[in-house]
Amino acid sequence: MVRILRLSEMTSEELASIKRRAELDIEQALTVAREVITEIRTQGDSGLINYVRKFDYSEATIENLKVSPAEFAAAQQQVEPEIKEALQQAYQNIREVHQRQMPEEIQLAEIDQGVFAGEKVTPIASAGLYVPRGKGSFPSVMLMLSVPAIVAGVEKVIVCTPPDKNGTVEPASLVAAEMAGVTEIYKLGGIQAIAGMALGTATIPKVDKITGPCNVYGSAAKRLLFGTVDVGLPAGPSESIILTDETTDPQLAALDLLVEAEHGPDSAAILLTHSPEFAEAAAQFADQYIQKLPEWRREFCQRGLSSYGGIILTASLEESLEFLNDYAPEHLEVLVKDPLSVLGKIKHAGEILLGPYTPIPTANYCIGVNAILPTGGFARSYSAVSVFDFLKRSGIGYLTPEGFQRLRHTAQTLAEHEDFPAHAMAIRERQQLLP
Repeated sequence: MVRILRLSEMTSEELASIKRRAELDIEQALTVAREVITEIRTQGDSGLINYVRKFDYSEATIENLKVSPAEFAAAQQQVEPEIKEALQQAYQNIREVHQRQMPEEIQLAEIDQGVFAGEKVTPIASAGLYVPRGKGSFPSVMLMLSVPAIVAGVEKVIVCTPPDKNGTVEPASLVAAEMAGVTEIYKLGGIQAIAGMALGTATIPKVDKITGPCNVYGSAAKRLLFGTVDVGLPAGPSESIILTDETTDPQLAALDLLVEAEHGPDSAAILLTHSPEFAEAAAQFADQYIQKLPEWRREFCQRGLSSYGGIILTASLEESLEFLNDYAPEHLEVLVKDPLSVLGKIKHAGEILLGPYTPIPTANYCIGVNAILPTGGFARSYSAVSVFDFLKRSGIGYLTPEGFQRLRHTAQTLAEHEDFPAHAMAIRERQQLLP
């Protein structure tokens, strides 16, 4: 039976384990990542292809590492019309949401007489997107990463994604990429993909930023390469909290508890409730629904719910809210009687889905909000992937003669106070050089 943990009775070790999740248990992965990164840094393509053959597919060569036009054409023939239609609707909503995020390219305002300040927004030059595959096929992730990069105007967008053991990229992902406008895709995953994009080789271009969800090994590679490249938001193993009260349908809550739990054995899925009766009913329904899953997904749910998740029984809705804000989940589904009444009390969550008609899968695929979200508690300081991940801002300042006169004394005074004589001189002597 899905375990029920009473928050007031949990030991500090149990609570720490729940909050830590799997993605932060990466000491072993760091050792492997360090070895792979070092070889790719020193050996380039030679080191890269060794690990692609070891971890991705044995017949890999430098020549077949990049997805060819023929592979894109074959994918278009292989994907069923129904899947293409679903991807098209998802694409349209995702694009609409991200187009609405785009700021004005240049903002400049007169904030005082003759003093103009603002900013110029420019896309980054290149981005590397990581689309996982290990436990499934993720054309939705391809859309969630590719669309904001293209909408933002990134000139060079590449994707690394693991192939199957025959060296084939999942066809629906290729269709999704082409739909979004990305056609430079490389067939490799894990540490070697992150290292390739961060360091650059003769075959894999070096990029300015990498983003996309990874397993523990990819997360370890990002940690080690931080500072070499912008590694984007921390997006590791999936996690969710389902927030409930005594009015919630336990069957709905049980169904939604399994959504993120089925991603893998390192996923963290938690159902929060302050009703003991509800907890018992939800646990029973969850057990029933788990038995309906294919064996491999059933095992993922059972392992994840017994290690990093389960049902947590609190003393009140207020205590549930306190726990979730401390936990800062990737996905938060709010199934209380009046979701809007608690929205203002939610401080830390990657996404907030309100009410029984907005289950996590609708946001994962087709509402249009981005489903690539911070994990591991980083929703406290990071946001979902958006166009802003692919944009940078340059401050703009402009002073008229009148504006300079209004600010020169302030600038010179502060420069002298901070003991920067050249700063002060640039202001003082300017008086004699300009009309």
